[in-house]
Amino acid sequence: MIMNCEQYTGNCVCGKEHTLETKMVVVEYNAIANFEKYMEQVGLAGKRRTVVYDTNIYKLTEGKHIKADQEIVLEANGLRSEDIPIERMMKDLDNPEVIVAYGAGTIMDFGRYPAYKLDIPFVAVPTLASSDGFTANICSVILDGQKKSIPMCAPILVVADLDIIKGAPARLVASGINDILSKYISLVDWRISTLVDGEYYCPMVAELAQQALSIMRNAADVYVETGKADIEAMTMAQMLSGLTMQLLNHSRAASGAEHLIAHLVEMKPPRFETAEGIHGECVGVGTYLCAKKYHELAELTPKAKAYEPLSADWIEEKFGDRLAAGIIKENANDVLATFDPQNIVDRWEDIRNLISTIPAPETLEKLYSGCGCKYLPEHIGIDPALSEEILPISAAIRNRLTLVLMLRVLEF
Repeated sequence: MIMNCEQYTGNCVCGKEHTLETKMVVVEYNAIANFEKYMEQVGLAGKRRTVVYDTNIYKLTEGKHIKADQEIVLEANGLRSEDIPIERMMKDLDNPEVIVAYGAGTIMDFGRYPAYKLDIPFVAVPTLASSDGFTANICSVILDGQKKSIPMCAPILVVADLDIIKGAPARLVASGINDILSKYISLVDWRISTLVDGEYYCPMVAELAQQALSIMRNAADVYVETGKADIEAMTMAQMLSGLTMQLLNHSRAASGAEHLIAHLVEMKPPRFETAEGIHGECVGVGTYLCAKKYHELAELTPKAKAYEPLSADWIEEKFGDRLAAGIIKENANDVLATFDPQNIVDRWEDIRNLISTIPAPETLEKLYSGCGCKYLPEHIGIDPALSEEILPISAAIRNRLTLVLMLRVLEF
């Protein structure tokens, strides 16, 4: 399938004009064979090209490499999306006019970050369908020890060769399922925020995220029943979800309270030092915990209580000296202080109705188990005794309004 992305751009019912940097998304078998044709179609033929791989992907894709004026092959072991190693790599760039990132999510950040800094085009060749970042214009990178999602450039072209992607281990297929099923939470969080705080909401973008979710849910159900992964459908779901981030210029439709667990795992505050897992796995845990919590809340009736900012003592206790300053800065202009908590109570019946669209925890548990997904804290190295603390601690990582964050101004 070849997706012409112009169909999603222009004036929208939300009152905004949406734009996309990505011109074309190709999801096909043997797509690499036509890579040069696709580059020509998006106006990048003949540009001086640097192609970035890691050592694992470089070896696994032997025979399917693409032409390059410069190849950079990074050591895969221990490679993470951090500003220091990315900037170190940039010193080795040989005046490229376009950067091609060939690999998984981390390598994408090693492509989009320097492309943004150098103001040159970026092309993505994903080798997995384990997350929705390939068509996004956001770089999730560790800056000064803290995980940040920073607006950067999106790929002009995405070429996903299904012959490569279909060879991904089952663990990575499961991770991709987790990442898209998380939209059950992110879309509800976004809608709730609109109800209580008047946050901007785009029905078209929300529908696109819902489309990605529906495609992945159908594919996951089939995967449970047959054991066969519909790689094309799963990959398309990832691409559609990533486009929502471009259309909004932020990740609201694709990332809610559930995604912050992934940031928590990467930042490793006190008591979470042994936590580990790839992005989708961590998000799966967050989705399950949020679904469980939200359904529990739907059975209760809240009262509003006065807003109080997070105390420095609490932040220092939960995040330690290494991370506390960054968390304090993130929460300096706390979104909870921008509206009356009574708004939440007044719209509680509407919130209950939104929560009802999230599958019950038992349903998710059965689906996750059938797909081989990780969804419990112990699956990603977190002590189950910390289960009740995971959501409130992770909510402090990002100043974004979610139902988890709203619990600070509610009592039951």
